[in-house]
Amino acid sequence: MKPKVRLGLIGYGAIGKHIEAAGLENIELVSVLVKRPRNDGRLTHDPERFFAHEFDAVAECAGHDAVRAHGQRVLDHGADLLVTSVGAFTDDALFDRLLAAAKANGRRLILPSAGIGALDILSGTAVGGLDTVTVTVRKDPSAWKGTIAETLCDLDALTAPKVVFDGPVREGARLYPQNVNISAAAAIAGIGLDRTRVVIVADPTITTHIVELEARGAFGHFWFKEDVAVSDENRKTGKLVAMAMVKSVRQLASTLVVAA
Repeated sequence: MKPKVRLGLIGYGAIGKHIEAAGLENIELVSVLVKRPRNDGRLTHDPERFFAHEFDAVAECAGHDAVRAHGQRVLDHGADLLVTSVGAFTDDALFDRLLAAAKANGRRLILPSAGIGALDILSGTAVGGLDTVTVTVRKDPSAWKGTIAETLCDLDALTAPKVVFDGPVREGARLYPQNVNISAAAAIAGIGLDRTRVVIVADPTITTHIVELEARGAFGHFWFKEDVAVSDENRKTGKLVAMAMVKSVRQLASTLVVAA
């Protein structure tokens, strides 16, 4: 009988709770690291207590600070690390440090597709050479509350779409750490954080999250669009993110792996 994959979670919000609720075959949820004390034996806010467990893989679902604080320790602890907050890797030193830790420990740094599709196509086209990649992220104004967008316009008063950022992913993902991690994943899959363009739009005419990915290169041209429902727990993220993370965690223990 195939042994279960021992899984740890960092974060227990819109993504982490869905992973637990999925009840995945051959996945054993060992422990969950959270920011604040909880009246639940499975959850701990103490990193020492969390890392006292043995893990085969740990899924980060808690934001850029969690990647910085715990990413290397996960890999040094002998576990694969799945990172949803890919925008943390706008910090080259952090990215290089985690890659080095993964290599030194014979583990993997895994960047799941999470909230964006077509990364399989994009990474494939990068083999032949890419000229341009643009990611456009459109969300309703409420999704941009608590971000720098509030200093650029009156989000509550918008009656038409407003571009709040247009530039390289390295800067866009840094400025909007909770909203456009998908652009960083696309950049790393394709032509990098500095050459990949991200356009960020506060759009009062929509109630969903619309993401478009366009690329041109030696392969030709492709354009991908997704229009996804907003998470009930967090308006900054789409329901697809949690669903896709469940898929990525399931594949850790799957005999059949599709779209790896």
